[in-house]
Amino acid sequence: MTERVLYGYYRSSAAYRVRIALNLKGLQYRQQPVNLLKGEQRAPDYLALNPQGLVPALLDNGQLLTQSLAICEYLDEAYPATPALLPSGLSERARVRALALSICADIHPLHNARVLKYLETELGQDDAQKTQWIRHWIANGFAALEQQLAAKPMPFACGDAPGLLDACLVPQVFAARRFGLELTPYPHIVRVDAALASLPAFAAAHPARQADAPAD
Repeated sequence: MTERVLYGYYRSSAAYRVRIALNLKGLQYRQQPVNLLKGEQRAPDYLALNPQGLVPALLDNGQLLTQSLAICEYLDEAYPATPALLPSGLSERARVRALALSICADIHPLHNARVLKYLETELGQDDAQKTQWIRHWIANGFAALEQQLAAKPMPFACGDAPGLLDACLVPQVFAARRFGLELTPYPHIVRVDAALASLPAFAAAHPARQADAPAD
């Protein structure tokens, strides 16, 4: 079998969610760090793999895949014998996808590294202003997500077992804490995150446990 390689950065929310998905599916993989702070995502050899210059990218069975949600759904379809990331019911699958997209498309992109760099270099925003921006958009997204999770409380985000939404939620909570957002208004989000924290698939994917994470 061709080696499975995940190109990512330890603190990237998008790479973090793919690590969780791979772990939940029980799939072995080698990580190839791409240091976003050093600009390695713009190196010619990486752009030859992924012209967008983003992480993650996954090389699986000789095929290069990009965009974290697309990768997660690919893994679910390519390896159906392992635990499913999406529920079987049509409406529940749509609900999980919608909630996952609310994180991956509506919250996370507004505070990723290239957006923050633009705020600083092009718009002259200082660290305090950038932090205010980040907290505003995470809080805005979490308010709606909290309401949706509260309407249908489950042991995990959308079911009795962790899946795609959990893989998206945990990295976003990590980012919220990193930027100092007060999480008291979001008890359901905090409860689900706490339930997932000790599970091996999530613990192993944590940024602090990655080989490219800086030593304390």
